[in-house]
Parts: sequence; C-alpha cells; structure tokens
Amino acid sequence: MKNFKSSSAFYNHPVIQTLKYGLRWTVLILPVAIIIGSVVALFLWLLSWAIHFRFSHTWLLFLLPLAGIAIHFIYQSVGKSSEKGNNLIMDEINKPGGGIPPQMAPIILLTTVITHLFGGSAGREGTAVQIGGSIAGMFGKWFKLNEADMHLVLTAGVAAGFGAVFGTPLTGAIFALEVLSIGRIKYDAILPALIAAIVGDVTVSAWGVHHTAYHIDVLAKTSYMLSAYLPFNWVLLAKVVLASVAFGLASWLFSLMVNEIKATFIALFTHKWLIPLTGGLLIIGLTYIIGKPDYLSLGVDAQYPGAVTIPSSFHAGGADTWSWLWKTLYTTLTLGSGFKGGEVTPLFYIGATLGNTLSGLLDAPVSLFAALGFIAVFAGATNTPLACTFMGIELFGGEHALLFAVACFTAYLFSGHTGIYSSQRIAIPKLFDANLQDETTLADLNKQRGYLHQKLAKYKFRFKK
Repeated sequence: MKNFKSSSAFYNHPVIQTLKYGLRWTVLILPVAIIIGSVVALFLWLLSWAIHFRFSHTWLLFLLPLAGIAIHFIYQSVGKSSEKGNNLIMDEINKPGGGIPPQMAPIILLTTVITHLFGGSAGREGTAVQIGGSIAGMFGKWFKLNEADMHLVLTAGVAAGFGAVFGTPLTGAIFALEVLSIGRIKYDAILPALIAAIVGDVTVSAWGVHHTAYHIDVLAKTSYMLSAYLPFNWVLLAKVVLASVAFGLASWLFSLMVNEIKATFIALFTHKWLIPLTGGLLIIGLTYIIGKPDYLSLGVDAQYPGAVTIPSSFHAGGADTWSWLWKTLYTTLTLGSGFKGGEVTPLFYIGATLGNTLSGLLDAPVSLFAALGFIAVFAGATNTPLACTFMGIELFGGEHALLFAVACFTAYLFSGHTGIYSSQRIAIPKLFDANLQDETTLADLNKQRGYLHQKLAKYKFRFKK
C-alpha cells in the first residue's frame, strides 16, 4: 500500500504532470504544424509566382472582374460556411458549433492566388490562418479531441499559420491568444501555440521559402533638452506618440471602410455576383486614373523600378504623400467586394507608407517611422498590441522595443472599438462605455454603425431582379 501511494504521489507531482502535458501536446502538434507549414510554403510559392506572372502580363488586370465572379461561384458551390473565413475559426474557438469544413484550406488557397494573379489588392495572413485552422480542425476530428482540446488545437493552428507566413513564430503564438478577445488574453493554449508557431516557421524555411528582410537605419545621436539626464530621447518619443495617433486613426478608417463597403454592396445588389464584378471594375478604373499599378496585390515586390512598395517606404522618397490612403481604398474595395486573401500585408503597406509621410512632416527618422507604422496600423486594426510589439522586435530587432510598444498601444487605443475581425469579442473595453456588454462582438457594433447601407435599405435603393 505504501509503494502504491508513493507511486501515485510521484505521477501526480506537478513536475511530472507538466512533463506529461508538454509531451502530449508536442506529439499532437508536431504533425499538425509540419503540414500547416508545408501548405503555407506552397501557398507562398504560388503567390510569388502569381504576382510576378501578372507583372509580365499586365493585361490580366482586365480579367479581374471575371476572376471575382469565379471566386463568388466557387464559394457558392463548394465553399459553404468557409466564406466566413477567419471569423468562422474565431467563432469555433470561442464557442464550438458546426466545425470548420475541411475544404476551407484548399478553397482559400486557390481563391487568394486567383485574387493576386489578376491584381486584387489583398494580403496573405487571412489565407494562412484559415489554412492553419482548417488543417488543425481536421486533425482534431481525427484525434477525436474533446471540446477543450479542440479549442487548444485550433488556437495552435492559427499560431502555426500566422507564424509561418510571416516568419515570426513568437508573434504568431501571442497573436493567436490575443486576437480572440479585446482586452483579455487566455494563456491556456500558450504551449501548443508556441510549439505550433515555431514548427510551422521552421517547416517553411526547410522548404526553402524565405521572407522579406527589413532594416531600421542606425539613429544618429543628437543633443536635446535634458538629454544628459534622461535615458531616452523624449523629443523622439513625443513624435512617436503623435504619429501613433495617426496610425490608430488609419486603422479605424480601414476597418470602417471594409465593413461599410461590404454592407453597402450587399444593400445595393440583389444579384450577388454583381458585387465582385463592380469591385473589379472600380479597381481597374482607379488604376488608370492614378496612372500606375503600385497599389495592386501585396505591395512587397516592385513591378518596375521606383514603384512604391513596403521596402521602398523605409527610404526617403520611397512613398508618395497619399500612398497610404490609396492602398486603403484599393484593399477595402477588393475585400469588401468579395475577393480573398487577408488584410495584414496591406495594413503593413498602409502603415509603412504613412510612417514615411509622417517622418517628413515631423522631421523624424524615415526607416524608424516606417517600421512603427508597419506594426502599429496592424495593431490598431487587429486589436493585438502585444503581439505587434513582439512582431517589431522579431522583424526589426530589440533596440527600439520601447518605441514599438508605445506605437502599438497608442494606435490600439485610438482605433476605437473597430477591427477587421467581426467575431472578435470585447472582453474589456478600451475606454469605459456603459453601452458595451461583456462579450459584445465587433459585428454587433458594425450593425449599429452601418449608416449608409441602413439608409440604402430604408429607401430600397437597390438593383431589382
């Protein structure tokens, strides 16, 4: 009896329980993350091919409306609930329901490549997250996981997809925990998420797929008031705060426009295939009005020398004054009219080009402010300031970690209760608001804000059958 009690006490010791927990989730997550990383690597390769193929065949832009119609009918025929995208995955993590359809991963991969092949202005994060969530959900069913474990494996799938597509595993893990609810982080999935993000990122690298490198120039040391007594440049800090307010407002504008354009199109058109047709025609028209294709697709690689891209924004003169606004319009039209991809890389573009513009107005370092805008606009639009702070450190180094945090949290506050994920819950409001109930979703708030489409519906200003 004594030996039995000793054995029982040994196996129930916290250290042993922790080791068992870690081993179990490592064994479960490894195959999931490897497959997610492999599919993300394939996606990144196909995406690069599609973008450069369009560079060589510029006439493909004229087929964008037809591509949009094709995407619409793909989802109508085989997509089913997959069209909810990231929001479906967030709903399943928060409150499991009908599950995530296995066809989500191949459909979103195909339709995102189609979007970029014909010039749509979208990103890639949404695709990677949906790939991760779909594959993780499929494995969860195979493993016959219970509801609590399914929550963890889906969160890990999101972390693997995000970490793999950007090469930022720590950011991916924290993002997966932070994005579900505004103001609250649940650490129950931290170990599976971290394992998944690291393995997913390593898998992408193992396939020979590499990510764009960014660099902040060394800042020259300058003297300023009280510089001999303060450990940081308070003048630069003040400029960062001011710029970050603008970054937050840019996040707010982007989120508002995506939701308003989508709702307005739905109110205008009875035949839903007319929505991507109209969106594609508008993007073609804008491109010819502006006279250059800089705001199509991702905005990472340059179609021609001197094009405005994310990397060019890190240099003086690398962006036009209103590049950030044009990209906002292009991307919100693309996503609001039903094309697929993600929002994050366009948000990087918007932030970097806005930072470039503000650096000139505030007499501040160009590359630093481009980097701050890069992460801060993303933080405001996704309501994930902690993850974005770590993203700054992973992408640009830790020298300016304090400024990264200031930029991300300031933008987070000034973006208000808006965001690109309508299923995101408001656990703790950014500012006290008696009208906000616990677990109110951004979708609930969007319904209240949709003034334009409400008016359209009220006066029945829509195209008849």
